[in-house]
Amino acid sequence: MNTPPLAGGTAGPDALAPLLAAVLDALRTGALDRGGPLPAGGPTTTARRVHTAAHPLLPDHGTGPEAALGPLVHALAQGAADPADPLCAAHRHAPPRALAAAADLAASVLNPSLDSWDQAPAASALEAELTRTLARETYPAADHPDALLTTGGTEANQLALLLARERHRTPLHLVHGANAHHSLPRAAWLLGLPASHTVPTPTGTLDPEALHHTLAALTGHPALVAVTAGTTDSGAIDPLPALADVCAAHGADLHVDAAYGGPLLFSDRRKHALHGLDRAHSVTLDLHKLGWQPVAAGILAVHHTGRLDPLQHTADYLNSHDDTEAGLPDLLGRSLRTTRRPDAFKMAVTLRALGRDGLGALVDQVCDLAATLADKIHHHPALTLHARPALSTVLFRPTDADDDQVAAVRRTLLDDGHAVLGRARAEGRLWLKATLLNPHTQPSDLDRMLKMVEGHTPR
Repeated sequence: MNTPPLAGGTAGPDALAPLLAAVLDALRTGALDRGGPLPAGGPTTTARRVHTAAHPLLPDHGTGPEAALGPLVHALAQGAADPADPLCAAHRHAPPRALAAAADLAASVLNPSLDSWDQAPAASALEAELTRTLARETYPAADHPDALLTTGGTEANQLALLLARERHRTPLHLVHGANAHHSLPRAAWLLGLPASHTVPTPTGTLDPEALHHTLAALTGHPALVAVTAGTTDSGAIDPLPALADVCAAHGADLHVDAAYGGPLLFSDRRKHALHGLDRAHSVTLDLHKLGWQPVAAGILAVHHTGRLDPLQHTADYLNSHDDTEAGLPDLLGRSLRTTRRPDAFKMAVTLRALGRDGLGALVDQVCDLAATLADKIHHHPALTLHARPALSTVLFRPTDADDDQVAAVRRTLLDDGHAVLGRARAEGRLWLKATLLNPHTQPSDLDRMLKMVEGHTPR
């Protein structure tokens, strides 16, 4: 029996080389056969192609690596929603930089697990470097800021609520705007907290006066106020300084979900929009959006490392007291997960390679592109712009279309595989949503997208 080669060790690179060549070839041909940002034909056609490539998925006798890898990678690429295509602009799902993907390959090959030092010596040290760096970026004046890596904004928001609950030790009330991410009320449900208090946001952002009245009604009850820097629907940024003032006056904890807008910190031109961010007790960041990382790349930053104490946990086989006292780092309290990938590695490579100015330039590029798109829509005779973009998200709709027609335009573009646009409801109407995260997108690509929307709008 032939023993399958391993990815690691001194022989690993030689075993990987022909497989990587096959993967790269299948990625290339799959993208060419797709021919656009999304496979044409909808779910049924894609499922049929995948079935053909995969069947039988568990044969009595294996096909061998090449016969399995090539067709399945091709099917994956041909059936992908490819964020590297300029017209794939529905979600906050950025095209990863080639550099970050290459770094992720190295991490996968070595396969460290961040639950004990003896499984990840260098990876755990690099994670500590990264979290210190990002915590200091978020809280530049704090004495002992800290940060944890998460699977994304959802886990970071859940952790923020958990830490606040454990700090108060009495029923905690979550207060958030109607513009908040769905993960926040869901986290309250998951943690067994009272139903969250939703403050209406008719203008798209959380009003400090409305928040004041909500907190006044909760006098005597501990509260965590979750505000947003980069809403899911429009990318709007809540007025952070004024909201921080209200929270301070009522003694409420403040959490900022900056999963989308957080990387404005890297931009000299735009970081003023996050003024007041460092007054939060905790902040959610996510570099698989405006950080161009492969999933996952979430972060929860806290203004003082003591806020993370509730996560401390001991399992003798991972972080026994005598090992910790002897100097082995304790990693188990750095996450609610046990086994964890070294997601810090790809982020560290990217930060080192690009620097603050390089990342800031990319942030500015896609935000400027969104402003260009807004200008084009504003001057288009058949389209209506919702508002000037705060980040890189633009809401618009065909001027004379009703909501059913707007929804149909989007689905037609998806079914044809021509463009991937999102949807958002604002001011009682349905809007098409373009979230621009691809720094390679050109103004001519935006013209093509608008022409498609116009061409598929019923008259």
